[in-house]
Amino acid sequence: MVHQTYIADVLVVGGGTGGTAAAIQAARRGAKTILVSEFPWLGGMLTSAGVSVPDGNELESFQTGLWGAFLQELRQRQPGGLDNSWVSFFSYDPRIGAEIFADWVQELPNLHWISGQVPLEVFRQGDLITGVRFADFAVTAKIILDGTELGDLLALADIPYRWGWELQSEWEEPSAPVTFNSLTQKYPVQAPTYVVIMQDFGEAVAPEIPAAPNYNPSQFTGAWDGYGAETFLNYGRLPGSLFMMNWPICGNDYGEGVGRLIESDVSRGEFIQESRWHSQNFAHFIQKQLGRRYGLAEKVFPHTSTAFALHPYYRESRRLVGLTTVREQDILPIAKGRVASIFNDAFALGVCEAIAVGNYANDHHYPGVQFPLQPKSIRWGGRWTGTPFTIPYSCLIPATTDGFLVCEKNISVSHIANGATRLQPMVMGIGQAAGMAAAICVELNCQPRDLPIRKLQTALLEDNRSKALIIPLFNLPPNRSDWQHWQLYYLDNPQAYPVSGDCPESAFGKPLILESNCFKGIFYRLEQQEYRFTVTAPAEYQGQNWQLVTLRSHIDEQLRAYPHEQLVTLWGRYNHSGNWLLVEHLNGG
Repeated sequence: MVHQTYIADVLVVGGGTGGTAAAIQAARRGAKTILVSEFPWLGGMLTSAGVSVPDGNELESFQTGLWGAFLQELRQRQPGGLDNSWVSFFSYDPRIGAEIFADWVQELPNLHWISGQVPLEVFRQGDLITGVRFADFAVTAKIILDGTELGDLLALADIPYRWGWELQSEWEEPSAPVTFNSLTQKYPVQAPTYVVIMQDFGEAVAPEIPAAPNYNPSQFTGAWDGYGAETFLNYGRLPGSLFMMNWPICGNDYGEGVGRLIESDVSRGEFIQESRWHSQNFAHFIQKQLGRRYGLAEKVFPHTSTAFALHPYYRESRRLVGLTTVREQDILPIAKGRVASIFNDAFALGVCEAIAVGNYANDHHYPGVQFPLQPKSIRWGGRWTGTPFTIPYSCLIPATTDGFLVCEKNISVSHIANGATRLQPMVMGIGQAAGMAAAICVELNCQPRDLPIRKLQTALLEDNRSKALIIPLFNLPPNRSDWQHWQLYYLDNPQAYPVSGDCPESAFGKPLILESNCFKGIFYRLEQQEYRFTVTAPAEYQGQNWQLVTLRSHIDEQLRAYPHEQLVTLWGRYNHSGNWLLVEHLNGG
């Protein structure tokens, strides 16, 4: 029974990465906003799902918007810094991430957050979505956003969505299968992972991790072969002797009967329970193999089993059928280029609809299966990164429904391209754009499909708290004085967007990261984008050999030009897990 009905400008259902960003941005814009979440932590993948070692948008120029602000807060709040793992440049205690989002929400008097609730029914009048019912209250709003982990509002509202694979004949995606097969049947979507946090107890003996039902050690045999135990553990190392276990090789990805996630509440619960057992069994296997020094972490997540995330890390959702759909060719590099097109066949001819940027490599998870994909990785800054690409506004809008936007992994995207659009910073950018769009729709009293795209883009570029990147340019950090000029220039002249991803001017702003140490040593060029450094000073590191990497464009230029086997003085931060020096300043001699 509905005991109360709230009225809002904007309702966001789901407190995940995209939903949290959407609610914060809508409220900051001035809209009366209600955010309803299932879990007591906000942030989804970045916090409650335990993926506090996020991938993508790591380069300095891509650290903008709420994503950039989140990183800035983490740098200030995380004791010991963010250089802990080798899979990411940012690893942190998920409790601190949850605190940041809670603080951001708390400071907004026009944002009402209700936790512990899931949507039960969607209200609509014809093609207009008007509200959502929960267990004992309802909310009506002018614009409603689906920020759920699995696109639950799409199903409740009978809004057309996709689930599973598309064949090559659908959009001519080069990596799509020609016919449905055993893989597409077994894994209709990518496998989720139930993240578990383990702890190094040092000299103490960790409590024994019991095996869960269905324990089969052969599933995990060889998990760290070719890496070694220490490198394996350092993959997702967190501060405070913690390890995030989200390991794809004979690890805790779980996809058995993954279609159950959208069949019924009961079948979803069964899948979630099995995936959690699978992660417990992986932790049990690790402890059996590596010893009782390693156990389940204590007091991390706010429920009884404190080492286990609040919910699985879902890599794929129901996916909206939108006005346009992001396909694989929309995320791949253009001919002889390092970037994807900012407008192409899927978008309006000659119009750049970009509202968010991602750069992650296309990465699919099917346990026990290596699925080939068209490469979109590039060498940059002494390491591998991904081809930058953009998300168009129209893939957030249902083809035939009004009053509604999506803001999570549930955008209108193909199954293939979802492997790159699903990453945490990308989803955070999508959420920020969706929240901004919803607030402006309220201001203009218009539907999302009628919102002038340039008004949304300008609002994102000019936001007084967290201005957000729209056009990806490697050499345009957000603190440069001409940042907005070049963003607007390429929005006005998308045909001039450079295939190199570099704008003509190469001046750079002051460093965004200031906590650096000085090192001296010999510079070695192994490949065009692979550098080694033999330390001569300080004495504690003398003789060690490190990889040199950078997230800064002008340092990338200097490294590419630096003479082989020359003495060099560097300022940066050493990452033990990755055995690299993150270079922030470079002088010769």
